[in-house]
Amino acid sequence: MMTNTIYSQLLAATQQQRKQFAVLIDPDKMSKQGLISLIEKALMAKVDLFLVGGSLIVKDRLAELIGQIKRRCTIPVVLFPGSISQIEEQADALLFLSLISGRNPELLIGQQVLAAPLLKQMDLEVISTGYMIVDGGRPTTASYISHSLPIPHDKPPIAACTAMAGELLGMKLIYLDTGSGAKQSVSLEMVKMVKKSINIPLIVGGGIRSPQAATQLCEAGADIIVVGTAIEEDTERMFALSEAIHSLNLQM
Repeated sequence: MMTNTIYSQLLAATQQQRKQFAVLIDPDKMSKQGLISLIEKALMAKVDLFLVGGSLIVKDRLAELIGQIKRRCTIPVVLFPGSISQIEEQADALLFLSLISGRNPELLIGQQVLAAPLLKQMDLEVISTGYMIVDGGRPTTASYISHSLPIPHDKPPIAACTAMAGELLGMKLIYLDTGSGAKQSVSLEMVKMVKKSINIPLIVGGGIRSPQAATQLCEAGADIIVVGTAIEEDTERMFALSEAIHSLNLQM
């Protein structure tokens, strides 16, 4: 296995209180021409990371899509897999997700057992990640596919204790997510409480549509902001979102 170069970068940024912006790409929703345009804009907007994957992928385009990204830019590509079928060695790293907010054994450890022997043979950085689904105001693909109840939006202590358990179990990242297309993002109070409870980088995604929302989440404690649906709807949003997130780094 290769050294944790991507994780080292994420950890260093967190320790230096540098906020980072990740764009989530769903292979099913991205045409070849659309991807080319997205990459060009991401470079201009100084996007820090691409996350690639989703709860459910129907089209077999993952390898092709990652290959295109790698040929056109140096923005790191990190897999955000919804299943064992979403593993691709061309990527720079993979979030080895365990759904610690749920009680579905298949997503706590079952799929991970199946994926482990494949990953051990690959030259792919694997980053253990405690994944937590939070209620975002309506059912999402993530909660449906996972057969898991989300953490209630107004229960920060549950999220904080779950995140603490994830860190004590050896997770290197905690990911709070209300899911693609959520009506609302994770509450600021929940982000604050989770951040105070852990010493590892905190990723927040789902329902983030405005620069103001991204800024508030960063100020509450998010280290990495992930946006997918809002950028699928309008790629121009990348510029304002990236500027808002990165402008906080200038204030440090």
